[in-house]
Amino acid sequence: MQISLLRVCGIMKALWSPSSMLLLLLEVSAVSLQKSSKPSFVLMMVDDLGIGDLGCYGNKTLRTPNIDHLAQEGAMLTHHIAAASLCSPSRAAFLTGRYPIRSGIAGNGKLGVFLFNAASGGLPSQELTFAKLVKQQGYETALIGKWHLGLNCKSSDDHCHHPSVHGFDYFFGISLTNLRDCQPGHGTVLLILKFTPYSTVAIVILTAVVLHYSGIITIRRGLILSLLYLLLVITGLAAVFIMVFPYINCILLRNHSIVEQPFKSENLTQKMTNEAVDFIERNSDKPFLLFFSFLQVHTAMFASAGFRGTSHHGIYGDAVHEVDWSVGQIMQTLDRLNLRENTLVYLTSDQGAHLEEISARGEVHRGYNGIYKAGKSTNWEGGIRVPGILRWPGKIPGGRQIDEPTSNMDLFPTVVQLSGASVPEDREIDGHDLMDLLQARVERSEHEFLFHYCNAYLNAVRWHPKNSTSVWKAFYFTPDFYPEDKMACFHTHVCFCTSDYVTYHDPPLLFDLSKDPSESTPLTPDTEPAFHSILAAMQEAVEVHQRSLEPVESQLSYAHVMWLPWLQPCCSTLTQLCQCKEDQ
Repeated sequence: MQISLLRVCGIMKALWSPSSMLLLLLEVSAVSLQKSSKPSFVLMMVDDLGIGDLGCYGNKTLRTPNIDHLAQEGAMLTHHIAAASLCSPSRAAFLTGRYPIRSGIAGNGKLGVFLFNAASGGLPSQELTFAKLVKQQGYETALIGKWHLGLNCKSSDDHCHHPSVHGFDYFFGISLTNLRDCQPGHGTVLLILKFTPYSTVAIVILTAVVLHYSGIITIRRGLILSLLYLLLVITGLAAVFIMVFPYINCILLRNHSIVEQPFKSENLTQKMTNEAVDFIERNSDKPFLLFFSFLQVHTAMFASAGFRGTSHHGIYGDAVHEVDWSVGQIMQTLDRLNLRENTLVYLTSDQGAHLEEISARGEVHRGYNGIYKAGKSTNWEGGIRVPGILRWPGKIPGGRQIDEPTSNMDLFPTVVQLSGASVPEDREIDGHDLMDLLQARVERSEHEFLFHYCNAYLNAVRWHPKNSTSVWKAFYFTPDFYPEDKMACFHTHVCFCTSDYVTYHDPPLLFDLSKDPSESTPLTPDTEPAFHSILAAMQEAVEVHQRSLEPVESQLSYAHVMWLPWLQPCCSTLTQLCQCKEDQ
């Protein structure tokens, strides 16, 4: 027993020797340094913001001082491209670093986004998001705001597409999108009644009645009454569905619980800003990733009381001002907590401004895409060229403008590699790490080609040849505008991709964006001697790209986007229209 005690004392003496203690301290310090050296990420995405809406991108009439300051302190991308011109596919590409067609967030019909909470489509669970990968590296992760990538699969609470499935520890926001229907008096996104051919039906019935009583044809009175009754029933059901639409789709969630159904837009940006600030404060001593996905400036348009009437552009401009305020609050929080030096901040829009947005009262609720043609739902530059601002003091030189083609898909490999994780090698990743370009270690983007899809249809190709300043863009088809001189599709509210709404081009329309960024004058063999060789090179790249695509189930098929009653989230009862307000 005495020998054992002596041995123990000897071991303890060795353990507590100065050299052992020094080694222990060095190991602890190394682990702590490794943990603190990992940067945090604040990624902000505004909804439907036009590139021309910000002061740093040339706007002279809207005040965006906080975003402008962010651009002054960081790098401003002036050729930054959204991977899609609609919300759901653009966000899928941003989160995964992959063209949305690879994850199935593309369809063959007219609809290019999710319109119902009770639809079974969404971002498949096998997709890897940057949130999922950085979480594995010890990061705390949060999504505040809009999701729009599905919710349920088989029941009203299975949450198979919920943000938590894709790596977000905390979620406060909406699972769908901010719809016109979510605010009284702003109309509806459902165009059933608008496109019901009442006049045609009335003319047919009246003509039949006249012919019947003129003795030209004989129609049983019961048939006419039956047709009238059927028309009234269909119209009535459509009207009822539109009436209850806000109650089933305008839902505010905290993690997996409904806190408000339908949600009220008033002060919602301020609530979400407070949530973002709280998340940063809770995790200021550890690496974190915050994805702040604004509901603004998508319709239904809203602004908190303190911002209403502050702009010369109505409620749209007021909403832009509130977004800028929110950005300022988040930046002040990083400064107050001494986190600015170790936080990469990114700000963008999911696509260009929605030019067709006119309210039910005739108010203009659209943004400004600057010199760029058309807007949201098209692959003209106005639909996909978006703001791209990145700030990381001491790591990214401030005050730089970079005019190389970049993509919102590039944030995936950039964030993943900075977190210490590896970019997956078991799948195609279409984004490229931006750090070499941002830190001026290289002058050219790694994107030689970018492919622009309209739903599941390859719409256009962009080519930035090596050792050339040209950026060629070829269109295989373009949307049919209505009216033709408005560069928008006012008759359908968004432009569609299907054959009866587009014009095909053979040979493709070709532009050199380095000389004609507004896409005003297509090139011809007469005006561009290399016309045919340029198109041939682009076609070869298309073939290589298409060989890399693997068959996947479309999440935007009719079966996956239709409303299914058994998938409907409801925080009270159907007789109460699912209404509740638990978030005080």
